[in-house]
Amino acid sequence: MSTSFLFLAQFSIIAYALVGGVFLAFSDFIMRSLAITGGVGGVEAMQVINREVFRWVFMALFLGMAAVSLVIASYGALGLSGPAGTLIMAAGLVYLIGCFAVTVFFNVPMNEALAGMDLSSDATRDYWTQTYLPRWTFWNSVRTVACAVSAALLLFGLLWVAQGQAARV
Repeated sequence: MSTSFLFLAQFSIIAYALVGGVFLAFSDFIMRSLAITGGVGGVEAMQVINREVFRWVFMALFLGMAAVSLVIASYGALGLSGPAGTLIMAAGLVYLIGCFAVTVFFNVPMNEALAGMDLSSDATRDYWTQTYLPRWTFWNSVRTVACAVSAALLLFGLLWVAQGQAARV
């Protein structure tokens, strides 16, 4: 394993954990807190959060890790063999499918629907309480688990490589 890939993989473990930590905060207490504010307060706060997320470090990590995950999955599939390669490949694929694809196909469409809604409308309050909160939080929890699994798989894959190298010495 090259030094550059090892550095990228170590950075990726931390990045997967950081992205997953943000998602965990939303699933664990932020969405519950927004739900308690009542329809208008929660909707307005979430609309602001969904606009602001594009301007910060989180989005660079989230999108950057999609590209990095392609590299990780490819390296695991083509550059390594055995269980280590499988674990490393799986780490990249789990992030791509369980985090990135879930975001694109589930969370973002709900965010876009919410963004265009009138705060004073009964339809908005109904969407917020009956659809957005339970579904968005469910899919966000999927993203949380996917990030944690990706970090763990990549860590275990690197440990497997290290054990294999130590056994050869």
